[in-house]
Parts: sequence; C-alpha cells; structure tokens
Amino acid sequence: QVQLVESGGGLVQTGGSLRLSCAASGRTFSNYAMGWFRQAPGKEREFVATISRSGGSTYHADSVKGRFTISGDNAKNTVYLQMNSLKPEDTAVYYCAARKGTYSVYANRPVHYDYWGQGTQVTVSS
Repeated sequence: QVQLVESGGGLVQTGGSLRLSCAASGRTFSNYAMGWFRQAPGKEREFVATISRSGGSTYHADSVKGRFTISGDNAKNTVYLQMNSLKPEDTAVYYCAARKGTYSVYANRPVHYDYWGQGTQVTVSS
C-alpha cells in the first residue's frame, strides 16, 4: 500500500509557474513508476506525465511537452511536476498516481495506476 499526498497547487496568472510535489509513504517509493494526471470540471481525468522508478525515463503529454517537467527524488520519496508558461486551459485538479507495473509511455490512462492522491487545485487566471 502506498499513500500519496500532493501539495503546491494554487492560483497563478497566465505565463506563471508552479511546482507540485507528491510525497509518498508506505511501501518503498522506488518500487513504483509514478504519474501525474489532471481533471478539469466536466472533463475526464487526463494524463500529464510519467516517470520510471529510477527517474531515468520520463514521458509527457503533448499538451504539456516543453512546459511541464516531471522529476523524482527517491531519497525523499517525492515526485515533482514543474509547470512553466501556464495557460488558463491548465486549470484543473492535479493528481499524483503510483503504478505497480513497469514504466511505460503507454501507461497514460487512470486504469494503469494503482494508488492515487487526493489532488491539488491549480487555477490559472487569464
């Protein structure tokens, strides 16, 4: 069992930056591939990025590529999402997720992940 707690969300203007954190506890953090998803009101949960157990491999959705960066620190049991050049369409609740399976660029749907955090709200004003 893994417990995930997100933090770092907030209100930011267009073009601004935020860094989200996801702190993990429970089973060894480095045993899981990790991901970030987001969900805007009335929309399905959307894949944002994923990172391998070692942190050596990452994959980002086209909608955030070049603006967002996922990273991890196994010593701190934490995964991050650095978000730059934010746009109003980035407004959503952002969720951290852990996957028992191996890292894969095809692990881009919620069903591919086993544990979820409670989410943190990101609002980008125009």
